[in-house]
Amino acid sequence: MDATITKDLAPKDTKKAYIQRLRDAGLRVTATRLAVMAALASHPHSETETVIAALRSELGSVSPQAVYNVLSAFVEAGIARRVEPAGSVALYELRVADNHHHVVCRHCGSVQDVDCSVGYRPCLTPSQTHGFVLDEAEVTYWGLCPTCQST
Repeated sequence: MDATITKDLAPKDTKKAYIQRLRDAGLRVTATRLAVMAALASHPHSETETVIAALRSELGSVSPQAVYNVLSAFVEAGIARRVEPAGSVALYELRVADNHHHVVCRHCGSVQDVDCSVGYRPCLTPSQTHGFVLDEAEVTYWGLCPTCQST
């Protein structure tokens, strides 16, 4: 698999695909890393505690520090993206290396991906760059999800 995959690995993807993705990123293949990848593929926009719970369900026991270390290594290697909506804990997703944003529900906190309307980074042109060379724009849309609208 290409190390610049732009979409989440779906749960139907095989263990072989996870192994290849780790190897392409130059990371050792471990049971914990495979389980974190599977958890993020099944639950995009997960906070660390959600990943820990998924791993404990699958592996029996896991050190929270080990999960933090794997998530950090994934972000550094470009396998995962860390998203931090204002007022929220860090969330992790496997969808990387593309220009997408997020919509967050103000009531329940659910997060969904929103593709950018312009295909190249940055998708927004600021009125002034202050001398910076821009390579990315991060946008978070806020509102109420369909479930919270009906309550």
